[in-house]
Amino acid sequence: MFIYTVRRFNLFIITLLILTLVGYSLLRLEPQSPWAIQDFWQGWWMYLSELSQFNFGVNKNGNDIAIELVKVFPATLELCFIAFLLSLFIGLPIGTIAGMKQGKWIDTIISFTSMSGYSAPLYWVALMMIMVFSLHYGMFPVSGRYDLLYEVEPVTGFILIDAFFAKGVNSANILHSVFEHMIMPCLVLALAPTTQVIRLMRASVADVMSQNYVRAARIKGLSYYKIITQHVLRNAIPPIIPKFGVQLSSMLTLAIITESIFNWPGIGRWLLDALSNKDYMSIQAGVIAVGSLVLTANILSDLIGAMINPLVRKEWYANK
Repeated sequence: MFIYTVRRFNLFIITLLILTLVGYSLLRLEPQSPWAIQDFWQGWWMYLSELSQFNFGVNKNGNDIAIELVKVFPATLELCFIAFLLSLFIGLPIGTIAGMKQGKWIDTIISFTSMSGYSAPLYWVALMMIMVFSLHYGMFPVSGRYDLLYEVEPVTGFILIDAFFAKGVNSANILHSVFEHMIMPCLVLALAPTTQVIRLMRASVADVMSQNYVRAARIKGLSYYKIITQHVLRNAIPPIIPKFGVQLSSMLTLAIITESIFNWPGIGRWLLDALSNKDYMSIQAGVIAVGSLVLTANILSDLIGAMINPLVRKEWYANK
């Protein structure tokens, strides 16, 4: 496990260095940039030294980019984390049902529904939800993180935590407002990952159901519940854990569209504003921040999957 971890960490460092080359090349696109007049490799080395001190420079308005990232990054992390948990809570049980009823009518319905949800354009789903649930029925607010009537002190940047510990007579109303504003963005963002989790879980459960130890459990007369909990789920979930990192990575890219539609003050909307203003300093900082988070999610999912499922390490050592 130690050698496996070191190898994955080395891969993380190498990929991160390649990512810094992309960010540094973005800075050289602007002719007036001081990075454009330097030698490439010497400037890249200076760029790495600045990044090691978390110095991303200033944007066109003269604001410190690192401070702006601290403000917008927690909003994206919170949105993606809740949507990811939602996709697991919905996708794992539905995928389990589809895998255990493979070939039956319920499996056909689940597979068709999940494929339709995966194929639906994210922006179309978001706009339809706004039109139906916000404009027509008035059930949920259209945009933002909470009502502008309230004031929430940004202590941690995570609005759920800040609203939960908010003091005053309106603390319960603030928390209710936060939940209302979070429902539709989380549902939209969780749509595509949920369909992928269903597909992965269905395939894994179907593979486990064909194993001899499941047949032996049936012959022994074990209840359906014990077969699912003691044999199927314990052997079906570990192989797909490394793939959860990929789903979280794709969720970060989908968050850019979601935040722009629901006016969510996260790094996705912040990056779109930087692109429209051709602010290369902010763009490279956003690329480095989002790319680092994607790499971290993939590495952690691989390591957690290897810890839970020893077959991953054995397969890696066998293919070395």
